[in-house]
Amino acid sequence: MSRSFRAGLLVLGLLSVLDLLLPLLTDGEHPPVAIALATAAVGLASLVLVLSAWRGARRAVLPLIILRSLSALSAVPAIVEPGVPAPVVLMVGAGLLLTAGGITLVLATRIRAGAR
Repeated sequence: MSRSFRAGLLVLGLLSVLDLLLPLLTDGEHPPVAIALATAAVGLASLVLVLSAWRGARRAVLPLIILRSLSALSAVPAIVEPGVPAPVVLMVGAGLLLTAGGITLVLATRIRAGAR
């Protein structure tokens, strides 16, 4: 397992843990409680996939990328919705960038491995 693959998994794992904590951080409005709970479920599933991929399960990588992408895309409305506090918009933007970076690190390693 390469360093960049591990770094990507660490980033995606950190984001998964943050998703798990979202129900504790919501004010009930930003994000709504139902969204926070759904995000936590995606975070838990993602964390299980991160652990599986870390242990060498190659088949866990694609579902992990899909779940983390869906999690990131589900946060996009917070950027365009009026009335969302600026700190929330900044956190969503940072999450989108970290998700893109983590996925890139994981995919780049898989593409290099497939090219050999």
